Amino acid sequence: MKLIAVTGSIGCGKTTLANLIRKMGFCVFDADGWVRRLYYQKNFIKVIAQHFPSVIENEKVNKRALRNIVFNDNQQLKLLESLIHPFLKQTLKNLKRKNAFYEDLFFLDVALLFEMGWEKYCDLVIVADVDYETQKKRVMKRDNISAEDFDKINNVQLNNEHKKILADVVIDTNKPLNVLKAELICLLSEIED
Repeated sequence: MKLIAVTGSIGCGKTTLANLIRKMGFCVFDADGWVRRLYYQKNFIKVIAQHFPSVIENEKVNKRALRNIVFNDNQQLKLLESLIHPFLKQTLKNLKRKNAFYEDLFFLDVALLFEMGWEKYCDLVIVADVDYETQKKRVMKRDNISAEDFDKINNVQLNNEHKKILADVVIDTNKPLNVLKAELICLLSEIED
């Protein structure tokens, strides 16, 4: 198994690259999807209830209420991450164990790769990149949020300039999809050789 991470700050095109790779027939694991599923697991809901009791409604997590708490208090965000990350790390370890004997390329779509220290589990790291203004416009339009809300989200992530330094490959995503696909085809053919 060769595990390749696709990462990048919010709005930089990480998901676009992951979707192109998926359409090319590769297996792409989505860490955000893992997190979404966590919020439906009873054992995780119990953990959230212990630390954020005000966000539990009818034995479910009110994610909007939780988001309002953590994006307005960095300490609360760190606490939430400390609750989520062990669950995610176990999922990643299970994935690597189950697929250890395959010779294929597997991809991991994960925004907080470096923040969680997961680069050590990957054979190669691709960072999606775009200029700051394009990034900001993409997120504001996609998520229908203000510039202030974008800054709150962006400021809790490792700066994309720093991610680029840590990357094995940087792909500028401010291009038409067919050009991005061609770049990925070239890159993946080099990796598979």
